[in-house]
Amino acid sequence: MTEPTIDPHVAIDKYHAPQWLGARAKRRFHVMVKPAGSACNLDCSYCFYLSKQTLPGGPGGGHMDDEVLERFIRDYIASVTVDEVVFSWQGGEPTLLGLEFFHKVVALQRKHAKAGQRIENDLQTNGTLLDEVGAIPEAAPLSGGLSIDGPRDVHDRCRLTKRGAPTFDAVYAAAKMLRRFGVAFNTLTCVHRFNASRPLDVYRFLRRELGSTYLQFIPTVEIKGFETTAPHTWDAARLPIVGSPQSHPGHPDSVVTDWSVDADDYGRFLCKVWDEWLARDYGKVLVGFCETLVVQHLGMPAQVCVHAENCGKGVAIEHDGSVYACDHYVYPEFRLGNVGERSLGDMVFSPTQVKFAYAKSETLPAHCRRCAYLTDCWGECPKNRLLRTPEGEPGLNYLCPGLKRFFAHAVPAAEKLAAQLRAAPAAPRPRW
Repeated sequence: MTEPTIDPHVAIDKYHAPQWLGARAKRRFHVMVKPAGSACNLDCSYCFYLSKQTLPGGPGGGHMDDEVLERFIRDYIASVTVDEVVFSWQGGEPTLLGLEFFHKVVALQRKHAKAGQRIENDLQTNGTLLDEVGAIPEAAPLSGGLSIDGPRDVHDRCRLTKRGAPTFDAVYAAAKMLRRFGVAFNTLTCVHRFNASRPLDVYRFLRRELGSTYLQFIPTVEIKGFETTAPHTWDAARLPIVGSPQSHPGHPDSVVTDWSVDADDYGRFLCKVWDEWLARDYGKVLVGFCETLVVQHLGMPAQVCVHAENCGKGVAIEHDGSVYACDHYVYPEFRLGNVGERSLGDMVFSPTQVKFAYAKSETLPAHCRRCAYLTDCWGECPKNRLLRTPEGEPGLNYLCPGLKRFFAHAVPAAEKLAAQLRAAPAAPRPRW
């Protein structure tokens, strides 16, 4: 990884302060837990995590054992010093571990809970293995994230079983069951090359047929060779210039996989969804990228990490207790340690992770720093910085053309909404 340029006279203050201030300052961070590692019952064509099982030097396969589970839960609760601790169970597919595992989780959380501290659990699942979700104890509130890419033909384009069978019916049934048990859930939709051209079909299905009131849209972007190549270890001089044929999926020499979303299509997708949300669902429905844009124009921090100035407070823990800088950085180069050896708090606030966090803004190319939408975007996710600027400088986000299209379209309206909210602080706020 290329280290940011650091003035040696301020390095100790800037990069070590979080470590020695930690005992006095409030420590807030978030952990994505991979209790089943990369194991999954599906074989989604765009999955970036299935390959972790065979990654050289990576976490390998396996399930989190009782000793690692309790050590993690105890340490996480102790290390977070604010009044809320959120456990996010992801994968792979975490429901492979069965209901008994989550009973165990809740029991351990009860055992190690601190007085006055609220513990919450959220579960990201493909939905195909859910059964009696309502039987999970209510000791810790549970919310779910259901992965679904749109209507049947769209969803079944990429989200198939190991045998190539469609999964739409099972996921749709899971959504109905979650509603029956009163379990709050959001929908997580990957925007890829094969559904980006149908934004309204996707959005209206999720809203009107599935009944989702909290929608997240995640662009699927992976560099060719991502299975073994960690972000920022690629040869920057060989990255394509933005706008070149190699900067689009489908070209024989494209920098990205064939299923990665095209940046221009992604921009149009965001614009169409924004317009639909603004016209029909503003104040009633949470849409992640819409919410965070308005919030940022209220002068508040971004609600999603990809549009924050810095990152680093969201780490991932694998089944063996290994902790990584982010779940998109589960590579040996970004391993912070193991909960059997170090405290989570020490790892998250270590100089190594703090440098990782600041690198997001410090390594932006001049092209980004001059951009009118810098503070809306902040270069999106660093793992997507796969292009060179028109001037040839590396570090431009692959999605830049699409993001610029969206911000040019939506920022004026976002600023008006923010102004209205600032002018009427006592008025009822929309749900977001």
